[in-house]
Amino acid sequence: MQTCVRNPLCVVLRKGKSYILRHLLYYIIFSKFASYNPLVKRGTMTLYSCCLILLLFTWNTAAYGPNQRAQKKGDIILGGLFPIHFGVAAKDQDLKSRPESVECIRYNFRGFRWLQAMIFAIEEINSSPTLLPNMTLGYRIFDTCNTVSKALEATLSFVAQNKIDSLNLDEFCNCSEHIPSTIAVVGATGSGISTAVANLLGLFYIPQVSYASSSRLLSNKNQFKSFLRTIPNDEHQATAMADIIEYFRWNWVGTIAADDDYGRPGIEKFREEAEERDICIDFSELISQYSDEEEIQQVVEVIQNSTARVIVVFSSGPDLEPLIKEIVRRNITGKIWLASEAWASSSLIAMPEFFRVIGSTIGFALKAGQIPGFREFLQKVHPKKSTNNGFAKEFWEETFNCYLPDGSKNSPASTSFHKGHEDGLGAGNGTAAFRPPCTGDENITSVETPYMDYTHLRISYNVYLAVYSIAHALQDIYTCTPGKGLFTNGSCADIKKVEAWQVLKHLRHLNFTNNMGEQVDFDEFGDLVGNYSIINWHLSPEDGSVVFEEVGHYNVYAKKGERLFINENKILWSGFSKEVPFSNCSRDCLPGTRKGIIEGEPTCCFECVDCPDGEYSDETDASACDKCPEDYWSNENHTSCIPKQIEFLSWTEPFGIALTLFAVLGIFLTSFVLGVFTKFRNTPIVKATNRELSYLLLFSLLCCFSSSLFFIGEPQNWTCRLRQPAFGISFVLCISCILVKTNRVLLVFEAKIPTSLHRKWWGLNLQFLLVFLCTFVQIVICVIWLYTAPPSSYRNHELEDEIIFITCHEGSLMALGFLIGYTCLLAAICFFFAFKSRKLPENFNEAKFITFSMLIFFIVWISFIPAYASTYGKFVSAVEVIAILAASFGLLACIFFNKVYIILFKPSRNTIEEVRCSTAAHAFKVAARATLRRSNVSRKRSNSLGGSTGSTPSSSISSKSNHEDPFPLPASAERQRQQQRGCKQKVSFGSGTVTLSLSFEEPQKNAMANRNAKRRNSLEAQNSDDSLMRHRALLPLQNSEPLSAEPGFQAASSPETSSQESVVGDTKEEVPSPEAEPSLPSANSRNFIGAGGGSVTENTVHS
Repeated sequence: MQTCVRNPLCVVLRKGKSYILRHLLYYIIFSKFASYNPLVKRGTMTLYSCCLILLLFTWNTAAYGPNQRAQKKGDIILGGLFPIHFGVAAKDQDLKSRPESVECIRYNFRGFRWLQAMIFAIEEINSSPTLLPNMTLGYRIFDTCNTVSKALEATLSFVAQNKIDSLNLDEFCNCSEHIPSTIAVVGATGSGISTAVANLLGLFYIPQVSYASSSRLLSNKNQFKSFLRTIPNDEHQATAMADIIEYFRWNWVGTIAADDDYGRPGIEKFREEAEERDICIDFSELISQYSDEEEIQQVVEVIQNSTARVIVVFSSGPDLEPLIKEIVRRNITGKIWLASEAWASSSLIAMPEFFRVIGSTIGFALKAGQIPGFREFLQKVHPKKSTNNGFAKEFWEETFNCYLPDGSKNSPASTSFHKGHEDGLGAGNGTAAFRPPCTGDENITSVETPYMDYTHLRISYNVYLAVYSIAHALQDIYTCTPGKGLFTNGSCADIKKVEAWQVLKHLRHLNFTNNMGEQVDFDEFGDLVGNYSIINWHLSPEDGSVVFEEVGHYNVYAKKGERLFINENKILWSGFSKEVPFSNCSRDCLPGTRKGIIEGEPTCCFECVDCPDGEYSDETDASACDKCPEDYWSNENHTSCIPKQIEFLSWTEPFGIALTLFAVLGIFLTSFVLGVFTKFRNTPIVKATNRELSYLLLFSLLCCFSSSLFFIGEPQNWTCRLRQPAFGISFVLCISCILVKTNRVLLVFEAKIPTSLHRKWWGLNLQFLLVFLCTFVQIVICVIWLYTAPPSSYRNHELEDEIIFITCHEGSLMALGFLIGYTCLLAAICFFFAFKSRKLPENFNEAKFITFSMLIFFIVWISFIPAYASTYGKFVSAVEVIAILAASFGLLACIFFNKVYIILFKPSRNTIEEVRCSTAAHAFKVAARATLRRSNVSRKRSNSLGGSTGSTPSSSISSKSNHEDPFPLPASAERQRQQQRGCKQKVSFGSGTVTLSLSFEEPQKNAMANRNAKRRNSLEAQNSDDSLMRHRALLPLQNSEPLSAEPGFQAASSPETSSQESVVGDTKEEVPSPEAEPSLPSANSRNFIGAGGGSVTENTVHS
């Protein structure tokens, strides 16, 4: 060891740097082992450390000579790592000889400016009377050459020095010069380099404050314990990139990332954000500045063949440069480049010759800061004045394309420039083979380089801020009051013997205000939250250089959705266009359509599908169509919702108007008939039709026609509850009147012995009682229906999509069935009685017409059931209205129109003689049929006894009422006939004809005829028992007139017999109706004469 102390260069000259590095690692391991093994002697460790210090000092002098470091003494030393060069020269190491250290190439003017920012900040702090007074900061700054290996070489120097100083070996090692420990390191630039450096510095808790490493991996405090930074985390930048793509409505992009700890985590975070925003990634490639040409070619092929126009790049300038050069060579234009802050303002990429390819670049830049006096400091740089800055000489040579002689014609700087110029990065005017010597009087402001671009100080300000952060942490230590410190029991660190881990503790609790008035404090992850500026690359019209135009900003402090601001008017696409480029897998779906997934394709590749009916989309590229509200429907283009059409049987539509007119017509006709019957209420026709029931029947028909109007118009709750009961009750009242009237006449004419009981039973009051009882049943059904399940207005959305049908919900279909069923039951009974009484006198019951009306009623309502069940909407009400009107018109026409016609147009038939003649004819027909039946029976008996056969008379009987004689009469006879009123009835049966002649004369003549009839009838009374029983049915049920007032009739025995028997009666008296006290003519004598000479005589007596 003594030999080592006396001659430390012997080992270095013989072994080289590899030997020193190996022993440095041995020392670190040995020191760790010694801390746990007390058997290791402290003296041996001390001597080994002393020798290692000398070796390291000699190594640092050899490896980092005066031209490769910036160093200044001070009480406290800060380390610095800056990329003064962009990379190292590629060299094949075949290991046939000892490997040599790689050489840094391609000078980085911006990196030198960042270094100058650190020196400026330290000198500013040293000259400050308030910040660290009586303390001097020194620095040791090394070039990382933008590589991990060079950065680790410098970091080992920091680590080793700190470890040796912790052993306090001054008493054992007689060192000529003591080098203070590095208590903090400013750097490095790239995230990949900072990751390697942080792993090493973290072992010894040496604080590292980076100014440009933004990888989100570095926020992991479990792995990187001593890492802090003055640049925002990439996590915010990746989110901002996704927000920009979403802002411009792009969804089809490609991604390129540097294959390091900066590019991979950044692009991975972007993928996560893109997935949340439905942004699809067409391709994803990794690049590196060390990628071979074949890999670069493959990436360029992917870019060229991709349909994505937007390319997101997380990379540094040196890693991206080879790819951009190849793209420029192939002239691949029309792409939009979204740049991360690491290359958004890189001088390697932002070159005029590349602009035609990357002119549409939108990038992120850190918020620019202000450094007062920094511009003047940059202009003062000079190799002769900057004695502490070993990088100034090379900077001067690269700036002015010359070389500074140092006693050797082939200086390292000249060699470095030669290699850099071959790559096209030289800034001077000389050729590749020769540089002119520098005079030292060159003007730094006369040359435009990135070094003098101080308009937007972003990274430079971060360096400035990092130095001040460390200085304020030292100031906190300097001003610490015992008992209020951050260490055990509130103790404070000694500023003169401060250690790195103590500075790290104060950095974690740092809080100060910078020169811009902003608060600076590191969060729990060692990060500073900052904002981004959004820049767009423009081509300067003055000198053709690339300028960075600020077009927006991203505020990470704002709430989500309000963080991004972009001024589109400032953006130039491809350097000149204002139109936003299209970068979608599929064309935008217009409003009214939605995106449909294509099987096997990403979600961003879709087809536009029209929105279904009832749904709409009012925006472009809608993922789904929205349903319209319940009362709305989509328009024809499905771009909005419009109110649904409201439909019901309206008063204003043609169909509703037609039905209303028919209903009004029915009401008018019914009222007209009622008026006619009221005016002619004392005429025989009106009386013969049961006047009171006819009035009630006409009233019920008015109700029927009126009830149909409740089905027209917008249904309301009250109309829905009123219309069905009104219809049902009206029809039941109508049919009840017809039923009672028809049934009563039938019973009267078929009764064998009319008695006073019949007259009482079929009185007027009882008829109304029966009508009321029949109607009351329907009323009960309606009341139960309205109480249990009342109908209500209902808006039906289900029948048709575009129409809302306002209908009546009947509440209970069973109740409606009972209502209609009961009506039809009464109609069926009425039809039965009408059919049975079809042969009664027409003037009494109009049985034939009632039969027809009931047939019409049944046809209408039988057709109504399937029509009602098969229709919907307003047509349900229309069908029921049509059924009501048809049935009502059928009843009105069949029952009343014939009588109105006779009353108005045939008044001659509206007489009492016509009524009585019709009744007598019916009685004669009944008696004739009975006589024929008896005659036939007698003949059959006589034939069976006598063995003789005879012809059986035909049972065909015809009757005709005549008012004129078939033979003309003399004038005197005609005048006599006009004074009489009568009719003739002919009955044909067998081969003969019987004519019935009725005459109505003066009361005196009628009395004479009655006496003659009595004498004839008394002679034949014994043969007329059966006829008596039948014809008494024709007698009035209530005999209110004297016997002398009863009319008579006579049957002639032969055509020659012209004598007539008179019947006394007053022709001007009121004739009661048949149903209510009918005054029927009684036949005093009847003669029936057959064609064969036989005669049959039937006699009746007055009751």
